Amino acid sequence: MKRKSVTSRDVARLAGVSQSAVSRSFSPTAKVSEKTRKKVMEAARELGYRPNTIARSLITRSSRTIAVVTYSLENPFYSFVLEKASRFFQEQGYHLLLFFAPPGRDFDAVIDDIIKSQVEGVLMLAITIDSSQAKAVADFDIPVVIINRTVNHAGISQVGSDNYRGGYWAASHLATLGLSRIAFLAGLVDSSTSGQRQEGFFDGLEEHGLTCHAMDVGNYRYDDACFATRRLFSAHVVPDGIFAANDLMAIAAMEIIRHEFNLSVPDDVSVIGFDDMPMAAWPSHSLTTLRQPVDEMIMKATELLLAQIHGSQTEPQYIKLPVAPMVRRSTRRPARRSPPGPVA
Repeated sequence: MKRKSVTSRDVARLAGVSQSAVSRSFSPTAKVSEKTRKKVMEAARELGYRPNTIARSLITRSSRTIAVVTYSLENPFYSFVLEKASRFFQEQGYHLLLFFAPPGRDFDAVIDDIIKSQVEGVLMLAITIDSSQAKAVADFDIPVVIINRTVNHAGISQVGSDNYRGGYWAASHLATLGLSRIAFLAGLVDSSTSGQRQEGFFDGLEEHGLTCHAMDVGNYRYDDACFATRRLFSAHVVPDGIFAANDLMAIAAMEIIRHEFNLSVPDDVSVIGFDDMPMAAWPSHSLTTLRQPVDEMIMKATELLLAQIHGSQTEPQYIKLPVAPMVRRSTRRPARRSPPGPVA
């Protein structure tokens, strides 16, 4: 015999509250007393009640769903960012749908998938798009915020770090160590973050009367950075310092330098990364790096997206946050005083 489905009316009757109180109790942002919410939850558990979120979305015209678009989770930094964003949206009663848009994939197809999902907003995590693609996203009239990338389009809000100043600090710090053969390990060639970090790095070297000794591309990936480091250290004259455009590549570089070329980090080669992902501080890495303000970045981006969804913020914003140097044991002691932090 088919079991009768439990309704919110049944829960309300058992809990001794109104049906609207049941509905409010299952909405994290709705105003309801803790006593009432507790009674409703106890009744729901006893009856085996589950709210029909699909039916609710049809009534309210609100899916309570946010699309998160990223190209990869190989970099632990973005897994860290995604976790923090998920926790924030969950507290606000929203669900996340994860979409992958790796380089080379048809971005229009990804946008089509997002539109079909009827999400209320889009959070782009380290996605590189051009101005025409940005316009295509904006034309669908869905609120969009990009984290840790910049795009030349005034219609999309963007939240990121001061990549230029971070690159400038890295060059200045390596120069104060008395190093002269300083190399750059770039990220994705067309990414704004890698380009801005490179620009700041080159300007910082020039300020100290230096030029970039060598440069290779690691595409922000561990394996690619290993290959790039092998090429750099197979040259006749090898670097004595490396600035990698993210921590994952910096750690890959240190592994190759130590275990394949039998050189010391930091005695033979000093290494600096960018991000300050949690494993950067592990004793086996102890990586000198530029810390991105993840908590503030997520808070700004998610609050900005929700403000656009609710209509309280209509004008797109571009927010640039300062980075802070974290000096650890992957760089040797300075020959003279290093630049202070934070980097503003």
